[in-house]
Amino acid sequence: MIIDTYDDSVLEDAFGIDMSDIEGLGTGAGWGRVRPGHASDSHQHDETEMFVIVAGEGEFVVDGRRHPARPGTVALFEPFESHVLENTGATDVVFLTQYWRDPDRALRSAADTGRKSFGDRPVFVFSTPPTPNGDLHLGHLSGPYLGADAYTRFQRMNGARVWHLTGSDDFQSYVTAAARAEDRTPAETAAHYSAEIAETLRLMDIPLDQYTVTDTAPGYRDGLREFFSKLVSSGSVAPTPGDSLFDPETGQYLYEVDVKGGCPGCGHGTSGNICEECGEPNTVADLTDPVTSRSAATPRRGTATRFSLPLHEFKDAVADHHRLGRTPARLRELADRIFAKARLDIPVSHPSSWGVGPAEPAGEGQVIWVWPEMSHGFLHGVEALGAGLGESWRAGEPEQDWKIVHFFGYDNSFYHGVLYPVLYKLAFPDWTPDIDYHVNEFYLLEGSKFSTSRRHAIWGKEILNPDTVDAVRYFLSSTRPEGERTDFRRAAYETALRDTLVGTWQTWLNDLGVRVAKTYDGVAPDAGTWTPEQSAFLARLGGRLTALTASLGPEGFSLREAAAELTGLVEDTVRFSRREAALLAGRADWHSELRTATALELAAAKLLAHGAAPLMPRFAARLTDALGLPEPTAWPRTVELLAPGTPVNLADAVFFKLPEDAAAEPAPLPWFSEVVREILTLAPDEDLTGRTLSALGTTSLSAVTLQYKILEHLDVDVTMEELLGDLDVPALAALLAERAERAAPEGDRS
Repeated sequence: MIIDTYDDSVLEDAFGIDMSDIEGLGTGAGWGRVRPGHASDSHQHDETEMFVIVAGEGEFVVDGRRHPARPGTVALFEPFESHVLENTGATDVVFLTQYWRDPDRALRSAADTGRKSFGDRPVFVFSTPPTPNGDLHLGHLSGPYLGADAYTRFQRMNGARVWHLTGSDDFQSYVTAAARAEDRTPAETAAHYSAEIAETLRLMDIPLDQYTVTDTAPGYRDGLREFFSKLVSSGSVAPTPGDSLFDPETGQYLYEVDVKGGCPGCGHGTSGNICEECGEPNTVADLTDPVTSRSAATPRRGTATRFSLPLHEFKDAVADHHRLGRTPARLRELADRIFAKARLDIPVSHPSSWGVGPAEPAGEGQVIWVWPEMSHGFLHGVEALGAGLGESWRAGEPEQDWKIVHFFGYDNSFYHGVLYPVLYKLAFPDWTPDIDYHVNEFYLLEGSKFSTSRRHAIWGKEILNPDTVDAVRYFLSSTRPEGERTDFRRAAYETALRDTLVGTWQTWLNDLGVRVAKTYDGVAPDAGTWTPEQSAFLARLGGRLTALTASLGPEGFSLREAAAELTGLVEDTVRFSRREAALLAGRADWHSELRTATALELAAAKLLAHGAAPLMPRFAARLTDALGLPEPTAWPRTVELLAPGTPVNLADAVFFKLPEDAAAEPAPLPWFSEVVREILTLAPDEDLTGRTLSALGTTSLSAVTLQYKILEHLDVDVTMEELLGDLDVPALAALLAERAERAAPEGDRS
């Protein structure tokens, strides 16, 4: 027998509250106490944990949702559920806890999409507002904008109440620099590029639920001043004299775009206030060897009084905030570096004529710094969105059930992940913001950074049109800079378009359509007898669905992984199709198994259409239409066969187009080369020029498979002697093109 009683004299600090252990129960166990006005730290772990409330009144906060906790309440927390016990009463909350490891339960919980769902909570997905000093290039699009769009589409397919918001960050100092260069006012420059940005997002198939133009949005300036006044009223933001830099000729106060120097943290060259390389802020005056951007002169040092925030005082508050939502290790590491400094006073206003001035008299001649301003801008966007939806959301009264998801580049990490949580704590002490962070690194262009100011970029409007947008979205997804810098190379993009999207995806889908048209009169057959290989392939499709779902979910979101899963799905199916074709070709007694093979390929096509919808919405819509299905609006929970009798129109469907110069190549060459590589298990980049099939190791069996594929795809006969003769692969492709041209009806020739 084991008897243990609550004893507050042996309690010790743990998880932000008071705890003691109970020994001998066979599981982890303990007593706990939460004092009035206090709460346990938010945390999650792989154990299953049970709480029994013994005394006091409070609330459980589980993944952002609140539940009453009073004597007699039993709460069981699944593995990985974040949970907090908050005392809302006047006496101690006393509880008993037990916790234990169950590996199977933990694995199920880790993969449980229901646990990760947002329920009825409103979810606001923000892309960092772009600076309207230029249009958007592929570096911009690959990061916050494509990421947030795919995230929003996936969550909507899973029933979430989710909206995508951004806008133009009009009051950036970089706008004034562009205005000088283009001989326009800052307002004219911001308005011009804001419109260009909105159009580029439209061309990228990124619809927005709220686009805030900060210079002209009704009520924005007044709301921003009210927000800033709350910061001042907190007592932590106050006018403070500090070291500053000034232009030696004009006396202009220098910050951000107007000054350059060495980062005091990493030594890398940087502009004022933030280092894009290491992510750390600077106070401008602490730059090494600073020079003015306009004249390269050495600035004059002096003193300026600005509203300032002693950020170093909020280390624990930021750490607590990072425990609440999805905070990548990269962001936590940055916070650790920043708070390792003994002191860090961050100016939140600057002397300038472009921006919104504080309401306080001490702010005369200054503007609220645009980066702190952005924290209010997000809340303003929620209020503006709500006005259009009939919701009573208020920027000045953020609600506890709001779920906020931020997508941004690493160079903005300090503002989003460190500064804004502190500002929200000061402005809204009773609000605990629940925020997930998704960070991307720099996307390079041919080995160097994309740059708006240097015009080293591929602009969205250069490459985007209805025929290219799916290919661009696919390639940017597959090369997105997640956790590391990646590179856009035009040759790699063209190869992916030619060999993957056209040469593999479209070729397979067209070929499948031809076979369905010839063998089943253009409608989906019902499955017949199943072979072990076919049931194994169904299971493999299920595995792809599980992995794809995880890669688009809120915890493991990765467009690179999602694109890889879609590519793997097609490659799996192409291999399956070729194996089945070789085994079933010409065998009349295997017609039942052939029906199953075809039904499985159509199931794979259906899964591809639904799975590609967040990444490639136009392609998904075209593919479902060719499969006789409505546009995908719900995420698949399982792999389903296409209903027997459904019309299939894949044979002539065009999902991707090659540029005109590439299309001039003999049409069968990309397809034939890909088929040869697949059947002979050659490397994807294997050069086939000047090489015969015999020299590549083609056997009689693989030659028969080639004959069958050529007949099915091109309706062209080719002899075994021709395949295994002296013609190299390009010459064989030209032969096939010639025979296909002769066999085509007159109206089909081009």
